[in-house]
Amino acid sequence: MTDTCCTVDSPVGLLHLVSNGDALTSLVITGSVSPLPIGHGCSGKPDRVISQASKQLDQYFAGKRTSFDVPVSFDGTEFQHKVWSALANIPFGQTYTYGELGAHAGRPGSGRAVGGCVGRNPIAIIVPCHRVLGAAGKITGFSGGDGIATKQWLLEHEGITFRD
Repeated sequence: MTDTCCTVDSPVGLLHLVSNGDALTSLVITGSVSPLPIGHGCSGKPDRVISQASKQLDQYFAGKRTSFDVPVSFDGTEFQHKVWSALANIPFGQTYTYGELGAHAGRPGSGRAVGGCVGRNPIAIIVPCHRVLGAAGKITGFSGGDGIATKQWLLEHEGITFRD
């Protein structure tokens, strides 16, 4: 089966969404200029999953949604699945440190390994990797969009305070 994809605009730049027809498999924040041509590696018009994700993202950015219920599917290791599942459960407006996320994923003391999994999160925003901060409550790296500026925007959008 061929994946379906769509690139949509957002306040943090272009979002490249990919669906396998049953679930969202990727959401990449590409920033203001997409390095991927629209439709890259995909065919067809937006399916029901992409339409649902796009609608929910519009509501999130409009301040009318604080959680997502679009189905998602991850391709990764067992440990990555545990971390990404724990990420998906961080409530709107709250943050975890990498160490706290490791504890929620059943691997206390694995902050560094958790950081690697967070950095490989294939479904940004909906699986909120932006809600993970360094141990001192500081923003650490972010690979989506314009990097730290994108993470900062998302945190501020959710009313989250953090240390510079």
